[in-house]
Amino acid sequence: MWSVLKALPLTLEIWFFGIAFGLIIATGLTWLRASGHKLGEYFTRAYVFVFRGSPLLVQLYLIYFGLSQFDFVRHSPILWPILRDPMYCTIVAMALNTAAYESEIFRGALRAVPVGQIEAAKAFGMPAFTRFRLVTLPIALRLALPAYSTEIILMTKATALASVVTIMEMMGTAQKIQHDTFRPIEVLTCAGVIYLLLNLSIARLFAWVEYRLSPHLRPPPEQSQQIKPVPEVL
Repeated sequence: MWSVLKALPLTLEIWFFGIAFGLIIATGLTWLRASGHKLGEYFTRAYVFVFRGSPLLVQLYLIYFGLSQFDFVRHSPILWPILRDPMYCTIVAMALNTAAYESEIFRGALRAVPVGQIEAAKAFGMPAFTRFRLVTLPIALRLALPAYSTEIILMTKATALASVVTIMEMMGTAQKIQHDTFRPIEVLTCAGVIYLLLNLSIARLFAWVEYRLSPHLRPPPEQSQQIKPVPEVL
């Protein structure tokens, strides 16, 4: 258990940067999809179709093993330092993959914002940016949060694929211990428990954020004392 736990910081590093860069890409894709430009919409549709329709493992293999066969990649002072490192390749693959799912989550959340809320903001005379910042964005974030939290948890489990490109994160460390000891049940159970606790923490964190962002859905607070009748004035 302790040997697998020592690889947890590396797993969290892959997860954090993959999610962070994926969020940036997904924001750009959502803007392209909602901008109304045909070229941007076609590009976003093609991107989502490719990265959502193919396995993350295939994408990781193509980035790590496939792109290095091209001469312009090996001689590029920008691409080669990134694509020759398995850590960077894993982060790039995870970011590109999760961006496709997140962009669809955000697009659906934006389209689910009640039209009445937007019309009310227009009636108050709000400019377009103020209307988006104060009305559309908070409601869309609250609507997207459950699906987004599921995607974050899926990316946490997807970090285990980093072991196939020689990264010794938790799954890679567990596999090495398993090969050395021939004790798969004990080793993989320890790794599974750590992943389970990590995902439980993430799920509880998102549940708390969703609770804070949904005050109108909370039950009314119970009164600690019964309201005493007002005495009659004689």
